[in-house]
Amino acid sequence: EVRLVESGGGQVQARGSLRLSCVASGLVFYDYDIGWFRQAPGKEREGVSCLDRSDGTTYYRDSVKGRFTISKDSARQTVFLQMNNLRPEDAAVYYCGAVARPTNPWAVLRLWVRPDYWGRGTRVAVSS
Repeated sequence: EVRLVESGGGQVQARGSLRLSCVASGLVFYDYDIGWFRQAPGKEREGVSCLDRSDGTTYYRDSVKGRFTISKDSARQTVFLQMNNLRPEDAAVYYCGAVARPTNPWAVLRLWVRPDYWGRGTRVAVSS
């Protein structure tokens, strides 16, 4: 059984930081592109950042560039999202997703290719 389990969400003030983790099990880590996505109340889910499985290149949506950093620990099958200088508009439930079919990471980030597996999410709240 494939499982993606997110953790690390919480309540922070604007300009604060959080580090999210996504632990994957039941899959071969190297066979998937792993990304972070978020969904705010009343809005559609959107891509935040993803990692290319082939070379580890990172991709970000424009609004988080320079503030968020995605990384991985392959030995622990864990993907991280370091979020700095958080803004109220970053508040959402954050999900990690895993894509099996090799594809353009931009397509994953834009959700043109939807992940095969999703975690249950971790909530991030940012107060101004």
